Amino acid sequence: MSNNRNDSGHFYFALTLHTTVLLTRDRRAGTLRKARAGRRRSRRFVVRGGQPVKRIAIVQSSYIPWKGYFDLMHSVDEFVLFDDVQYTRRDWRNRNRIKTPAGLQWLTIPVGSKGRYLECISNMSVSDPAWAGRHWKSLVANYARAPFFRTYARELEEMYLGCAHTRLSDVNRRFLERLADMLGIRTRLSWSSDFELAPGKTERLVGICQQAAADVYVSGPSAATYLEEQQFCDARIELRYFAYDGYPEYHQLFPPFEHSVSVIDLILNEGPDATRFMLTFQTCSCPSFQPSIDRPSTSRSSTRGSAVLPRM
Repeated sequence: MSNNRNDSGHFYFALTLHTTVLLTRDRRAGTLRKARAGRRRSRRFVVRGGQPVKRIAIVQSSYIPWKGYFDLMHSVDEFVLFDDVQYTRRDWRNRNRIKTPAGLQWLTIPVGSKGRYLECISNMSVSDPAWAGRHWKSLVANYARAPFFRTYARELEEMYLGCAHTRLSDVNRRFLERLADMLGIRTRLSWSSDFELAPGKTERLVGICQQAAADVYVSGPSAATYLEEQQFCDARIELRYFAYDGYPEYHQLFPPFEHSVSVIDLILNEGPDATRFMLTFQTCSCPSFQPSIDRPSTSRSSTRGSAVLPRM
C-alpha cells in the first residue's frame, strides 16, 4: 500500500512539474509573440535637455519603396501615411523598380484611376487581383540567384500571394509593415485619417504634428520648395529636412549599380547586413539632417552612383 502511495505521489509530482514546465514555455512563447507584435508601437524618443523629444514624419504611402523611405521611417518615432491627398499617376504610389538582366523593370499595381484624377490615394482601388502573382513571379525570375533569396523567399511569397486587400493604401501598408519588420524598424505607423485635417498644405502638417504631440517634424528634402517654415516656428515645432546623400553601394546583381530601386533588392542581396548600407542605422538615433534654415539642394542625385531618387 505504501509503495502505491509513493508511486502515486511521484506520478502527481511529475505531472505537476511537467505541466508547470509546459505553462512556463507557453508563457515565454506568448511573451515573445506579444513583444514581436508590439515592437512597432515602441518609441525611441530622443532626450534633449532632460525631456523626451518626439519626432514625426508625414509621407504618402508607396509600394515597396527604396531604402531612403525606410531610413526616413527609422529616423522618427511616428510615421504617418498621408493618403488623404490627391493620387498622382506614374508616381511611386502604386509602382517601383527592380533590377533585371535587361535593366530596370517596373512592378506596377493596376488601379482604376481612369477619369478619377482628383481622387485621394485612400480611395484608389486595385483593378486586377492577379497583380500579386505576376509581381512574385518577376521577383523569383530576377532574384532567385541573389545571395539571400532563399532566406526570405517564403516570407515574401506569403506577403504577395496572401495579399487580399483591394484598396491601394492597405496594400502599401501591408508591404511597408512587413519590410520594416525585416529591417528591424520599430517605428509606429498611423493614417493621416486618424487626425483632424486642416485646410492648406503646411497647416495640415502642423495640425497633425500638434495632435500627435510631436516636437520635431522630419521632412523629405523636396518639400522645402513649398513648406511655410514660419508656421512650424509659430507652433514651436522644429522642422528638419532629411538628407539622402552618401549612400554606399552594396553587392547588387546585374551591373551597373542603381540606388533607386525597391528596398527588396537590398534585402535579397545583403540579407541581415542590409542595414549596414542604410544611413540611420549607422548613426543610431541621430540620422543625417539638414536644418530648416538651410534649404537642401533640389538635386536628387546621390553622391555615389547615378541615381534619380524618389521624391518624398
